Amino acid sequence: MPVNADKPDLWTQDIAQSVNFYNNWFIQFAPVTYRETRINTTQQVESALSWTANLTNITPALLRQYPSVLPILRMATAPPIARDRLIGRKGVSPNLVKNMEDKQRIPPKMESTLVDVELERISQVLAQLIDKGIFPWLDTQLQPTEAQILTAATIIADRLCGAVADPIIRNAQEQRQLAVIREWLEARGYSYLPRGTGLKFNTIEPGNFTFRLNIPVNLQSGKKQVNIPVDTVIMPLHSSPSDLPLLIEAKSAGDFTNPNKRRKEEAAKVAQLKSSYGNSIRFILFLCGYFDSGYLAYEAAEGIDWVWEHRIDDLALFNI
Repeated sequence: MPVNADKPDLWTQDIAQSVNFYNNWFIQFAPVTYRETRINTTQQVESALSWTANLTNITPALLRQYPSVLPILRMATAPPIARDRLIGRKGVSPNLVKNMEDKQRIPPKMESTLVDVELERISQVLAQLIDKGIFPWLDTQLQPTEAQILTAATIIADRLCGAVADPIIRNAQEQRQLAVIREWLEARGYSYLPRGTGLKFNTIEPGNFTFRLNIPVNLQSGKKQVNIPVDTVIMPLHSSPSDLPLLIEAKSAGDFTNPNKRRKEEAAKVAQLKSSYGNSIRFILFLCGYFDSGYLAYEAAEGIDWVWEHRIDDLALFNI
């Protein structure tokens, strides 16, 4: 039987409590997380300024040697240039830009001469658009002072952190949610299994759990198989050999808009799991933050139940 999905009379109260719970966490911890990230980012920007001789040496050779500098240089332009805008401005290779930014590397299989051509295009765009209001020494051609460098690095770090603020907060919240689940389970005799080679969701022994496990599902009537990640996989203490584990997706939100934009993702994941493993598969949400009645009604209609973090003991009602 459903635990929360069939109790709409409780949703309004739970929504209010969840919003307050999230906001209290945000006020206490999110600024610390953001500040720490900003400090680290400022140091990265200072390194980038050093590598580029304070932006006087933006060359293909420099970009090849330090691919990780690219997102910093994008934030050093006026206005800051988005990744897609950089790609589209001169037909720069998306594969090259994504490798440089996401993997801090030049694509290993990309032909060297082509890399040089693409890096030349990138360096030309960046050199033309550098924000000289932030880097006044580019006009005066004087050696910048330490104070000028620190000010410029701080401004660029703010731009970078502003661009990734939501992922920073979301990652910190996810880490905290999983830690809360782990503490609750271990207090009840469960053992954590670190991810490793050979760990499969349907062979986990009773009383064990793990995080961020990939589960293979079949697509196109079994013609194609892909892995879908699940945040928490728990095999209840008193499971039978034929039982499947409980799957939990940790969800947090700092506003009501984004969850409703993405509410179909969970339904699609459940449909894939049921298609591959049958209707007995159990998949629930672990919610904290801004999830309104529209979101809850949609998930309930899709057969998805949930536990609110402010009432984590409801996990016990799922026979774990």
